[in-house]
Amino acid sequence: MPLRSGTFKGHRHPAVKFGRTTPYHLDMLNSFMEKQTVRILTMGTLLLSLGIGNAFSQEKGGKGGAPSPPLTLTTSAWADGTDIPPKYTQAVGNMVISPKLDWTNTPPNTATFVLLMHDPDVTRNRTTDDQTHWIMWNIPGTAKGLPENVPPQPTLPDGSVQGKNGGDTVGYRGPGAAATFPKHHYTIELYALDTRLDLGPDTPRADVMKALSGHILGKAAYVGLFHRPN
Repeated sequence: MPLRSGTFKGHRHPAVKFGRTTPYHLDMLNSFMEKQTVRILTMGTLLLSLGIGNAFSQEKGGKGGAPSPPLTLTTSAWADGTDIPPKYTQAVGNMVISPKLDWTNTPPNTATFVLLMHDPDVTRNRTTDDQTHWIMWNIPGTAKGLPENVPPQPTLPDGSVQGKNGGDTVGYRGPGAAATFPKHHYTIELYALDTRLDLGPDTPRADVMKALSGHILGKAAYVGLFHRPN
């Protein structure tokens, strides 16, 4: 509010000369106060803007700014990249069983999983195809793993579908690299999908993998080594 000329008893001010303002000093004081008011308002607006911006950034970071932890596949049967115990291989003949598998950090909106175990160290029919040891799809998106010794059935009670392996049988086929070969890198891959695959048990691996395109939310892999004992 503009100051009026008058007497300020007991207080001296730059705009006061011996207790009484002059028109010149009064104009200077009013101008000074107006500038200070503008500065205060500008500073307040800036601080308010920074506060809102920071809150928005935190909210955005909390919802999608920070990356989610990746889908992770594990098994207690062997450490990643180490030897596969004989009980899970063809070394024990018909007594072979599939390993227990566990996974964590399922991506949001996962509808189903696809599991593939294959041997990338071999080729088939002079092509880029390798050996399939296990393929399964439509594993429920709520699943956290697979139990040991999954039965070799085309369709499981939870709706999972098992296809044929490289030996033309359904379900798990244990590793079987010959003793004369270097240890093969048997690779288990897990895919999280945003859809369910409308495919029957007789669907070839190539068609199953093709159906994944455009629906993969996350992927994990786990490796085991094996060749038959001498």
